[in-house]
Amino acid sequence: MASKALNQLISIIGILRSEDGCPWDRAQDFTSMRPYLLEEAYETLEAMDSKDPNALHEELGDLLFVVLMLIQMGTEQRFFSLDSVCQRIVDKMIFRHPNVFSDTNKQGKVED
Repeated sequence: MASKALNQLISIIGILRSEDGCPWDRAQDFTSMRPYLLEEAYETLEAMDSKDPNALHEELGDLLFVVLMLIQMGTEQRFFSLDSVCQRIVDKMIFRHPNVFSDTNKQGKVED
C-alpha cells in the first residue's frame, strides 16, 4: 500500500498536469524533461558524495518528483501506468534474484 504522502504527491502531479493546472507542467513532454531528470540525478549524486543525509533526503524527493512526472506523462498517453512500471521492476528483481526468491516466494511479497 502506498503511503499517504506518496498518494498526495501523485495527486499533486496530476493536478499540475491537468487543464486547470500549471501551464509550465502541462507543456512538458519526455524530451523537455530530459535535462531535469539529468539535473536531479546529478544533484542526488552530489548529495550522496557530500554524505549529508538532509541534502540526500531533499534530492531524492526532487528525483522522485521527476520520475513520477514522467510516469504521469506516460499514463496520459496510455503507454504505461505507475502500477505497470512497478510491476515490471518487481518482475525483473524477482527474476534477477532467484537465490533470494525461492519457488515458494516468487511473488516477492513483503510483510506489512
